[in-house]
Amino acid sequence: MSAIKTALIVVDAQESFRHAPYWDANELPDYFRHQQALIDGAKAAGIPVVQIFHTDNDEEFRVESGFVRTLDELKIEPDVTFLKTRHSAFVGTPLHIWLTEHGINRLIVSGIRTEQCCETTARHAADSGYAVDFVTDATLTFPMTHASGAVFSAQDIKTRTELVLADRFARIATVNEALAAAIEAA
Repeated sequence: MSAIKTALIVVDAQESFRHAPYWDANELPDYFRHQQALIDGAKAAGIPVVQIFHTDNDEEFRVESGFVRTLDELKIEPDVTFLKTRHSAFVGTPLHIWLTEHGINRLIVSGIRTEQCCETTARHAADSGYAVDFVTDATLTFPMTHASGAVFSAQDIKTRTELVLADRFARIATVNEALAAAIEAA
């Protein structure tokens, strides 16, 4: 059996969101604390850090906007960075190739938005054969309004995401649990 090697995926933790019409700063302090702890813990443990940025035709997500860069509050020195145009970090990027070339078979998923690009990347990773830890505390999302008018809080959305991922596509883990599992598996 081959050794388990882990990488941290930081999805779309970028300034673009600060300029989006749905931006909500309520969850930021907790998100920044958990995301930074995960990045710092991964670096300290020698776990490669992969940074993903989303680009599209919305003004704030165009590369030339200057907003497709790391959120100012985060300090990250990624081992590799990829630009994507779809929800999954695997679609249209060389992510799978890079992970394969580096012998990585387990991922820790974090970033923005919990229920969109983070969840889609976790599902795609699991379907591609990777073991996945989804660190909900190190994800960020924003309230959403259903067609019925019902408003779902960021916490509602995170709870729903955990529900649909757990034991199907990912193990739901805290920052410490994900890092400990990665270190133990190495």
